[in-house]
Amino acid sequence: MYVCLCKGITDSQLKEAVRSGASSFKEVSKQYDVATQCGKCALMARDIVREEINAQSDSSPLYYEAV
Repeated sequence: MYVCLCKGITDSQLKEAVRSGASSFKEVSKQYDVATQCGKCALMARDIVREEINAQSDSSPLYYEAV
C-alpha cells in the first residue's frame, strides 16, 4: 500500500528499512525521504515504523543460551 504519495513510498519499503537495521522513524525518514514534502503521510508512516520495530523486538530473544 502506498503511504507517501508524494515520494511513492510503500508500507513494505518502510518495514524493510526497519528489518535492515533502522531503529527509529527518523532513520527511516532519512533513508526514504518519507513525510518530508506535504506531511500528510507522517502519522501513518510513524505508526507503520513503530509497529515493525515492536514486532522486531518481540521476535528477538532477551537472552542467549550459553553452550
